[in-house]
Amino acid sequence: MKRLFAVLAALLLVLSLSACAEVNTGGSTPETQNADDEAQTQDSEDAAAVPGLEDGTLTIAMECAYAPYNWTQYDDSNGAVPIKDANGEYANGYDVMIAKKICEANGWDLEVIRSDWDSLVPGVETGIFDAVIAGQSMTKDRMEQVDFAGPYFYASIVCVTKKGSAYENAGGLKDLAGGSCTSQIATIWYDSMLPQIENADIQPAAETAPAMLMALETGAVDFVCTDMPTAMAACIAYDDMVILDFTGSEDDFEVDEGEINIGISVKKGNTALKDAINNVVLNMTVDDFNKIMDSAIAVQPLSEEE
Repeated sequence: MKRLFAVLAALLLVLSLSACAEVNTGGSTPETQNADDEAQTQDSEDAAAVPGLEDGTLTIAMECAYAPYNWTQYDDSNGAVPIKDANGEYANGYDVMIAKKICEANGWDLEVIRSDWDSLVPGVETGIFDAVIAGQSMTKDRMEQVDFAGPYFYASIVCVTKKGSAYENAGGLKDLAGGSCTSQIATIWYDSMLPQIENADIQPAAETAPAMLMALETGAVDFVCTDMPTAMAACIAYDDMVILDFTGSEDDFEVDEGEINIGISVKKGNTALKDAINNVVLNMTVDDFNKIMDSAIAVQPLSEEE
């Protein structure tokens, strides 16, 4: 009997010590607790290693008025995200879809700020936002002001005119000679493409992509110059518009492919953020980009009011 009592006492002592260990460690062993602590520390260090991302939020800017790259809508359908300081308004489009993939891969939250086109680069330079994902071409001029991650889309240059116009059947730039035209301000379309058209009657640049398309719709110009996704979106929003694509012909725009590809701008020297973004977008294929762009075009509003 004494021996039995001794065994029982020893067993109770072991159980008691195990219970105390679980209370002290929250049900985990010292080894697993240390691993959890190390993982949390590493997450904090990773966030702190990216300037501007210390709070774990990627703040990006776009016009929210440049379908299919980005637009404003009034609910969160199709994965739209709230626009900061714009109660009841949401941003969606190709740029938002790409931004969400970047944030998901890096464990960041996403914040979208609406900004005018000519305020995008200065906003990155001054740190108002971390990055611009807004359908920006990776031009040499912009690269002097900001760094670019990407490309996150490979663009081509086209023109858009109205059905029944004198330019509807244009087969090259020579067929556009003398026509009145415009494009969006501070873009390669306006600054570099339109001047290649002989005797082009170049009108003042439009402040936004919608304003550019409205100039065409109202007859203020004969045609506009833009990139293929914007042109495709325009022809959905306005069923009286047609695309003039001279790709593959000998009478097409002369372009530097590096300057027409679409990139994500970050503050100069913010290599950590640039690399984190590149780790996502540079592992995507042209087919990946095109599928996402097709999805954006499929759900874009038909007008700014919708």
